[in-house]
Amino acid sequence: MDHGSSLLLGLAGLGVEDVERDRDGARVVHVITVDEQAAACPSCGVFSRSVKGNVTTAPKDLPYGEEPLAIRWHKRRWRCAERRCDRLSFTESIGEVPAGRRTTGRLLRSCVDAVVENRCVDEVARAHGVSWPTVQRAVDDHARANLGEPGPTPVLGIDETRFGAPRWAQDPLTEKWRLTDPWETGFVDLATGQGVLGQVTGRTSAAVIAWLLARDQAWRDAVLFVAIDPAAPYRAAVRTALPHAVIVVDHFHLVRLGNQVVTAVRQRVTQHNLGRRGRKSDPVWTNRRLLLRARERLSTRAFARMWNGCIDTDPTGELLAAWIGKELLRELLATARRGGHRHEISTALYRFYHWCAAAEIPELTTLAETVEAWWPEILAFLHTKITNAGTEGTNRLTKQVKRGACGFRNKQHYRDRVRLHSARPTRRTSASTRHLPG
Repeated sequence: MDHGSSLLLGLAGLGVEDVERDRDGARVVHVITVDEQAAACPSCGVFSRSVKGNVTTAPKDLPYGEEPLAIRWHKRRWRCAERRCDRLSFTESIGEVPAGRRTTGRLLRSCVDAVVENRCVDEVARAHGVSWPTVQRAVDDHARANLGEPGPTPVLGIDETRFGAPRWAQDPLTEKWRLTDPWETGFVDLATGQGVLGQVTGRTSAAVIAWLLARDQAWRDAVLFVAIDPAAPYRAAVRTALPHAVIVVDHFHLVRLGNQVVTAVRQRVTQHNLGRRGRKSDPVWTNRRLLLRARERLSTRAFARMWNGCIDTDPTGELLAAWIGKELLRELLATARRGGHRHEISTALYRFYHWCAAAEIPELTTLAETVEAWWPEILAFLHTKITNAGTEGTNRLTKQVKRGACGFRNKQHYRDRVRLHSARPTRRTSASTRHLPG
C-alpha cells in the first residue's frame, strides 16, 4: 500500500494499492480497506475472521485535477461469526461510503454545498458526474437534518413573494375556472439570523393565521414585534394569532405611497391641462424623477429645475402641493432617527395633517387617511426603528433561488431551497436587537 498516495486521496479507511490508466487514458485508483472496524458485522457488531469472497465496486468521488479519476474499491465479503445473527454475510463499508452507496460522502456534501449556494441541481449533477435524483436526494437529506421546526424569534417579518405566473385552474367540484393565487407568504426571522422560517401558499389572513397557530404557544409568546407592509390582511392575522405582539409598519412602503401620490397627481394634472399624457417635451415629465427624489438629495440646480417646472406647467399648484405633502411625510418618519421624541412626532404629524387638509387634493387626503388608519403601527416604528428591510432582502434571495433553479415543480423543494439559501452561514443577521426593549 502506498501511504503517500493514500494521504493524497484523503478517504479515511481506504488505502491506495495502485494507480494506472485505462484504455481511454483516465486514471484509475485501486484501493483496499484499511479500517479494522469494517470487519465488524453491521447487525450484531461481532468481528469476523472468515472471508467469504471479494467484491469490486466503483464509487463516484470528487474530480481530482483536469483528467478523469475513477476509484476501484477491492473489498471483502465476510461471514458473520455470530450464529444468532440473522445476517449471514456482509460487505466492508466505511463512513464515507456506507453499504449500498455508490457515491462518496464528500461528493454528496460538495453537491449540497453547491446547491445551497444557489446553483441549479441539474448543472451541479452534470459537473459532478452524477444524476439529478442523486443530488436532489442529498439536498433533501440535508434539509431534513438541518431545517426542522423553526426556532422562536423576538422580531418576525411577514411579506409576500410571487411563486409563479397566474394560471387558470378548474375546480373539481364546481367545474368552474378560477385564477389561482401565485403568491407565497414568507415568515422571516429579523433578530437571530435564522433567515426564512417558513412559507405558506397565498397572502390572506387565513393563510397567515394557520401558519402561526401551527407553532406552539411558547413560540408565539416569544414574538414581541411583527414587521409588515401596510397590508390589512397581515395586520388582521397578527392581531388574531399574536394579540400581544406589537405590529410595526415599514416606513419604506409609506414613502413609496407618498411617491405614488405625487405620480398620480402629476399624471392627472398633465391630462387635465394638456388633454394627453406627458411627453419628453414637457418639463414636468422630463423632471418626473426629481419629484420622487428626497429633498436632501437634490442639488440646488436640480431643486430649482424641479420647483420652477412645477410652477410653470401647473397653474393650480396641486403638483407642488403633493410634493410638499410627500416631503412632510418623510420628515415625520425621519423623527425615528432622532430618537422618536414625543414633541417632535406631534409637531411633524400636525404639519402633515394640516397641509393635507388645507391642500384639498384627493390623493393627499387619501394618503392622510392611510396614515391615520395605520398610525399605531407607524408610531411603533418611530419608537423602535424596526423595519421590514430584512424581509425584503430575503425576498431578493427567494427570487434568486427561483432563477437559479430555472423554476420549480415541487413546492417543497422550493421552500427547502429558500430556507437553506437564506440561512447559510455566510448570511449576516439583518436586524438589530438593540431595538428590542430591555
